[in-house]
Parts: sequence; structure tokens; C-alpha cells
Amino acid sequence: MAVLAVLVGLQASGKSAFHGQCLRERYELVSKDLFPRSVRRKQTRQMSLIGQALTAGRSVVVDNTNPSPEEWAPLVEAGRTHGATVVAYWFPPDLPGSLRRNAARTGRARVPDVGVLATARRLRRPSRRDGFDAVFAVRFDGHGGFDVWPASDDTPGTGIGA
Repeated sequence: MAVLAVLVGLQASGKSAFHGQCLRERYELVSKDLFPRSVRRKQTRQMSLIGQALTAGRSVVVDNTNPSPEEWAPLVEAGRTHGATVVAYWFPPDLPGSLRRNAARTGRARVPDVGVLATARRLRRPSRRDGFDAVFAVRFDGHGGFDVWPASDDTPGTGIGA
């Protein structure tokens, strides 16, 4: 059965590194950041790529900030439509750390601080009540890798903007 994995977190929170270390071998990557700047209707293109992969039985990881139900609800719906298991990987906010890592980025990868702060205000922790089959929390482990654990729906502190 195909899996649709939705990464949820601030810019520079480790989502892309987590994909590269932990999901790359098993999941097809879809990220609006990989689309050329000239591409219009990025959401439509993203949903099309997700649909194509799931229809073919391939698992997909969506590597965007996906900070709120407005962004992840269409993804959950697409997963359900295609009979996929839908999981969220939640990167609890570390605003100072994200701003520090973002400041070290260059070129298109660097997001203006105002963009990180705007995402932080909208950021919500996903839960199974949002339609996910499972939600996992992810943090840097301090040794170049990641700690991943099941996120409890009743744990307080849903995000900066909650």
C-alpha cells in the first residue's frame, strides 16, 4: 500500500534533511521548492504529481512547510482518494534554531526572516483528528541524525501560533 507522508514544520527545521536521510529511498519527493520559479499554479502541479505517484502505487513525501489544515487537508484528501496511508511528520518549532540555520543558507534556499516568522504564526501541530493515520514528531538528535517518535494528540503545545 502506498503512503503519503506530509512534512510539517518551519523553514530550516530539518524537513529536507530528514527526507534525505530517512525517506529518500522509499518515497517519491514532491516539493514546491523544486519547481522552477516560472511555474504557475504550483498547488495544481503538486496535487497532479501526488496523484500520479499514488495512482501508480508509489509512496510520496510532500516536503513543504504545510503549516496548517488549509495546506494539509487537500493532501490528506488526495491520500484518502487513492487509498494511501496518510502520515504526518511534525517538526516541533524551534524558532531561534530555524532562524539561525536559515541565516546560514544562500541563494534561493534562504527565506527572508519575515517569511519564517509568518509561517511560525500559522504553524499548527497535525493530529489524527485531522485525518492522518499516524503523526510522528521529529527532532535533530544532536549527532547528525533524527529522533522520531509517535506524537500524542493530547500533548499540549500545538505550535507557536496556537
